[in-house]
Amino acid sequence: MDKSGITIEILQDGNIEICRDLCNELMAFQKSKATMAPEKFDAMNFDTRMKRSYELAKEKQVIVAKADGVPIGYAFSTIDVIERGKLTIPEWAPNRDQPGVLGFYPDWEHLPERVGCLSNLYIRDGYRHLGLGSKLFRMSMEWMASFPDVECVFIYVSNGNREALDFYLKHGFLYSHDVFGGFIQAVCKFIK
Repeated sequence: MDKSGITIEILQDGNIEICRDLCNELMAFQKSKATMAPEKFDAMNFDTRMKRSYELAKEKQVIVAKADGVPIGYAFSTIDVIERGKLTIPEWAPNRDQPGVLGFYPDWEHLPERVGCLSNLYIRDGYRHLGLGSKLFRMSMEWMASFPDVECVFIYVSNGNREALDFYLKHGFLYSHDVFGGFIQAVCKFIK
């Protein structure tokens, strides 16, 4: 597979339906990699994860890669506002109502008020290893860094997805904390 016929665009019209199939593929991919509670991914799909998060985010960006006009990958990023004293747990999160669930962000004393979050990054099988994931990642990081009050970016990697975790660690992210008892591993990077 070569890069001819591949385009990358930032969605400007808010029509994220173009990502529905890709997001659902990502959830199935994460389930296939999971070593802990793979059944939790059965409740995760475009409507419960990406669409809900997109609708609630004040700042968001979706970048789509297409091959001959057909979507083959995407990156979805948000700028999140962390409310002090509240446990920020997304609606889609598994185990969110269980006792002892501490929240999505670390309990750092000086946690920034606004943070970037690379929520989804996915390239369809057959188009991986063309550098598209790296390109979408760079574009997402540049967008998050463009906000003067965003100092830190978080990425949440589903359990069992060692390749994704290694990718982010290779790009300067550091392990931050486990979420939901290790169901998700969080990595972070200070960008300012």
